[in-house]
Amino acid sequence: MASLHFLLRPSSNPNLLALPSRSRPVQCANERQALFSRIAPVYDNLNDFLSLGQHRIWKRMAVSWSGAKRGDDVLDLCCGSGDLAFLLSERVGSDGKVIGFDFSREQLSVASSRQHLLSKACYKNIEWIEGDATKLPFSDCSFDAITMGYGLRNVLDKGKAMQEMFRVLKPGSRVSILDFNKNTKPFITSIQEWMIDNVVVPVATGYGLADEYAYLKSSVQEFLTGKELEKLALEMGFSNAKHYEIGGGIMGNLVAKR
Repeated sequence: MASLHFLLRPSSNPNLLALPSRSRPVQCANERQALFSRIAPVYDNLNDFLSLGQHRIWKRMAVSWSGAKRGDDVLDLCCGSGDLAFLLSERVGSDGKVIGFDFSREQLSVASSRQHLLSKACYKNIEWIEGDATKLPFSDCSFDAITMGYGLRNVLDKGKAMQEMFRVLKPGSRVSILDFNKNTKPFITSIQEWMIDNVVVPVATGYGLADEYAYLKSSVQEFLTGKELEKLALEMGFSNAKHYEIGGGIMGNLVAKR
């Protein structure tokens, strides 16, 4: 499925988006791209309900771990509907710059609409770009911090994505990657799988998205453990990497420094 790289800029009409600024093919798994496009309209409501609002705490932790500060240029990869990008915007302020980057145009459309509805002054520093996380259209050493929330698990070539994050990150800066934790403890794993089978999928079924959320279980099973994520980051050139288990071990956050 062909896609365009495009920039979503603020408009006087929240229902109108800027026209594509230039064409750029997005090379990613079509099935995964289509999946996230389908769930875009209800993504935020489901996240709030399924996590009892806890995902907002985890996202604030991820932004804090990124080390982003006032005036920084920052990147939120796989930004979805924009939660992390908005938090980053508040942290870097109007003097900073935030790029929200995702492969789903529908998710970016939701993010852009939220930007208009929230209408916070600092949110004007956010730009939304559609593209491939393994082929970032940015120069080397462009960003002071990078976040990625629930995205690396869905990238087919995780090594390439980490390599690209390393490339565009400034020396001494950090990347903070939040996602489900592939726990090595059988008890935690069984709880995680039970929640997906008996809570997540049934609730998603009510939204007509049973198949879309059934994918979650296999994606976690196929993901890397915390130790494997640390090893991958170091192999890609990061000077140090630490994976933190949060949410009772159900979630995890990788922090790596260039």
